[in-house]
Amino acid sequence: MKKINLVLGIHNHQPVGNFDFVFEHAYNVAYKPFIEILAKHPKVKLAQHYTGILFQWIMEKHPEFIDELKILVDRGQIELITGGFYEPILAVIPDQDKLDQIKKLSDFIEKHFGKVPVGMWLAERVWEQHIVKFISMAGVKYVIIDDTHFRYAGLSGEQLLGYYITEEQGYTVNIFPISKMLRYTIPFQPVEKTIDYLKEIATEEGDRVIVYADDGEKFGVWPNTYKHVYEDGWLEEFLTALEENSDWINILHFSEVIEKIKPIGRIYLPNASYAEMMHWALPADAYLDYEKLEEHLKEEGMYEQYSRFFRGGFWRNFLVKYPEANNLHKKMLRVSERARKLQSKGKDVSKALDKIWSAQCNDPYWHGIFGGLYLTNLRSSAYRNLISAENELDRVENKKLLKYEFTDFDRDGKEELIIESPNFNIYINPNYGGQIFELDFKPVEFNITDVMTRRKEGYHQKLLQLANERNNPNNQGVASIHDMLTAKEEGLEKFLHYDWYRRGSLIDHFLGEGTTLENFYQCKYPEQGDFVNQPYNVKTNFNRSKFEVILSRVGNVWVDGERCKIRLEKVIKLEKSLNEITIQYKLENLEDKMLDLWFGVEFACNFLAPDSEDRYFYFVGRDIEDKKLKSMGEVEDVVSFGIVDEWLGLDMNFYLSKFANVWRFPIESVSLSEAGFERVYQGSVILLHWNIKLSKEWSVEINNSFRILKK
Repeated sequence: MKKINLVLGIHNHQPVGNFDFVFEHAYNVAYKPFIEILAKHPKVKLAQHYTGILFQWIMEKHPEFIDELKILVDRGQIELITGGFYEPILAVIPDQDKLDQIKKLSDFIEKHFGKVPVGMWLAERVWEQHIVKFISMAGVKYVIIDDTHFRYAGLSGEQLLGYYITEEQGYTVNIFPISKMLRYTIPFQPVEKTIDYLKEIATEEGDRVIVYADDGEKFGVWPNTYKHVYEDGWLEEFLTALEENSDWINILHFSEVIEKIKPIGRIYLPNASYAEMMHWALPADAYLDYEKLEEHLKEEGMYEQYSRFFRGGFWRNFLVKYPEANNLHKKMLRVSERARKLQSKGKDVSKALDKIWSAQCNDPYWHGIFGGLYLTNLRSSAYRNLISAENELDRVENKKLLKYEFTDFDRDGKEELIIESPNFNIYINPNYGGQIFELDFKPVEFNITDVMTRRKEGYHQKLLQLANERNNPNNQGVASIHDMLTAKEEGLEKFLHYDWYRRGSLIDHFLGEGTTLENFYQCKYPEQGDFVNQPYNVKTNFNRSKFEVILSRVGNVWVDGERCKIRLEKVIKLEKSLNEITIQYKLENLEDKMLDLWFGVEFACNFLAPDSEDRYFYFVGRDIEDKKLKSMGEVEDVVSFGIVDEWLGLDMNFYLSKFANVWRFPIESVSLSEAGFERVYQGSVILLHWNIKLSKEWSVEINNSFRILKK
């Protein structure tokens, strides 16, 4: 009789910072019912991976689930596997953090289930060969990754029906390829499709191994899957079929395969992640070219044969494609390095390290259908953990210092300025408009300027095509492939605005005639100066209690069609003991004639909830109709205004030495997730602007103060 060895695995994860109701929903429609049905089929063995984040939530909210899971572990039906506790991309976190994250989850499993895990789930299957050493050092014997990775190494067919051993500096790990075929049939195709495929690959020798391992959320959380998997009985039918065919389908744990069957051989895999992610990592234009070539290969009948030589980008280039992701990543590295230096001096930094590891959760560092970079709650959670870690390290050092540093923070070959006080972190880029690209208010552990820039995404083309087809009067109602796409609201294409500069604070504008709130919001206004994204000179004055940085640029402003020279200076002042930042602007006319200028200073902020009643704008002495953060409008002759966040317990106020007109509007992205196209609030822009007749000099002072509210 022909036989096949089948290994099954499920990976369950929710990101740090996700809403509690999302955890609860996933638990009720996927995690809990899956285990309940599995328990009725004791012959079916399964590896399960729960991230540490999810384990912690379950233990707090549903401790009875742990008891039920332990029963299945004790009877040998479930083999628990480890990984990075907070589900980091191992390749891009510090080496000691790699080891400690795996050890933390392994220790948790041993403590609560009495088993030492020997297998590991690799977050997002992001593979770089150097991680083998650290995986092996952590006591892991096997890793599960896509067969795509093996195909990129040139393998195909029966070469993928087994497992391999790989090595780095003499350290070895066994690696199992996940069958792409099974990932597409389970649970989406009829059960017979999977059984028939297993029959096709079974042999008389019975030494082949095929692996299914995928996200547990596909069994209930994904659209329409709860009805299909549970109500319509797919999972019950599938497990029953495996038991009924157990005379030739031999279900093994990964650890049993290693004990009973030799590896096919040794292999070294290229840098890779799953195919879709490598597509998403490409720049927008390359993203579209990739799709065109993929479609061409399919039309020519060449894709199946040659797809192993066809792949997209490299995961790390998400950090290039999205400077906001790079900012978060480099801050994580910075705080981790600080903690390890203190640890090497014998300091107890365990609390800070756990916050840092939590901030390493992969979701806010990349974007695709499942990546969470555009989800503000996930980014904000990562920043809050990092700022909390910094506060903890301040306590460990027992120092409340005002200090600054010029350093190549973002690793682009140019130095940024980082100012740190007991109350603030201020990150300034002198090479890019002298803008503040991160402003942390440490007492509430919050990054005020955590704002995404609106940029073109390759999939926006599909949204535009769909809109054109729907609006075409000649469309006879024949459904196109684009109609399979879903959107959470109509008319999303109207929100496809792209910023030509990175959003931040202290961005200096000279507006041209015809600029309106609407076209400034759309980033289609006439910019008359060369200050927004150009380099500034920088000087500092510092003592133990006060710091000021002087940023200046001699640049050009086009006035009545002529290029005119002006000097712009902005001074940022910070005192160690105060919860306020003072900004002084001075414009100096370097021409021998008066200049009519329209000058604006842009600030960006993100308090997360654009439609909430407890987060709102206020203008002293004015009553505005819509105060919510998503509101758009203009208030004239303003001297004092601000934003209140009652949930955070913060009042951020601006007080001006000269009356200004103030524009405000939301920054919203249109992104694609598993639920379809959606509009996501990324923050608010505030523009202070003045019409100035500049003969010699003009100046204004802006006091930005932060008051903690009683909750």
